[in-house]
Amino acid sequence: MLDKMQAMEDKFLELEGRISDPAVMADMAEWQKLTKAHSKMILIMEKFREYKKTRQAVDDAREMLKDKLDDEFRELVEAEYNEAYSKIEGLEKELRILLLPKDPKDDKNVIVEIRGGAGGDEAALFAGDLFRMYTRYAENQGWRTEMLDANAPDLGGFKEVVFSIQGEGAYSKLKYESGVHRVQRVPTTESSGRIHTSTVTVAVLPEAEDVDIEINPNDLRIDTYCASGAGGQHVNKTESAVRIIHLPTGVVVTCQDEKSQLKNKDKAMRVLRSRILELAQSEQAAEMAENRKSQVGTGDRSERIRTYNFPQGRVTDHRIGLTLHKLDFVLNGDLDELISALVTAGQSEKLQEVQ
Repeated sequence: MLDKMQAMEDKFLELEGRISDPAVMADMAEWQKLTKAHSKMILIMEKFREYKKTRQAVDDAREMLKDKLDDEFRELVEAEYNEAYSKIEGLEKELRILLLPKDPKDDKNVIVEIRGGAGGDEAALFAGDLFRMYTRYAENQGWRTEMLDANAPDLGGFKEVVFSIQGEGAYSKLKYESGVHRVQRVPTTESSGRIHTSTVTVAVLPEAEDVDIEINPNDLRIDTYCASGAGGQHVNKTESAVRIIHLPTGVVVTCQDEKSQLKNKDKAMRVLRSRILELAQSEQAAEMAENRKSQVGTGDRSERIRTYNFPQGRVTDHRIGLTLHKLDFVLNGDLDELISALVTAGQSEKLQEVQ
């Protein structure tokens, strides 16, 4: 590991030199490319230099302890040695994590699909709660959200809602949200105060770009129809809503959020590309290793990943056994503690796989 880190530091220093070269700075495209590569290495270089400094402190203290020292000074040196030595193991683990192969999809924007499951109206209402939770979290991260499609019943919430989140590292943090989310609470329509259990499914897809997947226009069937709102009333009298069917896979996408047919078609194609890419990658992964686990849990969307218990004010993530008694904060978009714990668990599992 240390040889690899030293080679990375040499590359880092080379990049620093080239970035400050006036000839390189004159070529804006090349300079931006090098600056981006340099910025991606800053965190790992800071950690490596901290490791080297700590390792040097251990070696220096060890050498000093070989000499004859008075009791008071020896006690001071031993304390410095023990403190530095205790940091080494933690720094080595952090470096191994930073050296883990990065998921190439981590920097992508995402398309989030939330659907009410078991529970009827209550599930739809909770789907609305989750939509609000994720959009609030995105806002806290400085990301941008865009509605792509929605099916909202009269009582509120969503039977289905599809939206995009655009921002640096969106997929790296939100990919752990795919799965079945369970809510336990007393519905507003429940007169006896009985607690109901409902479920909502969440799918987080890395947004596919044209370069990621090629779709033959001849493989598409595109239908247009009049968009309808709650109660079946027409949103407009023109055929602005779009339904796209990918014939080879049977994937169907609809979009009626915009008044423009062209905009709805564009949004529907974004969702279609992402779903087809995910389908292709899932099939490829299954062929490579049928029983291979994902970073946390099995990755199966039928798996119950999290429970939101309103009477107890708690949220429990079943994959890592984490319970937080801060339900209101979580539903208001404070997901940092949950997501950080899931990221750490995913990294630990990856470390075990490569050791």
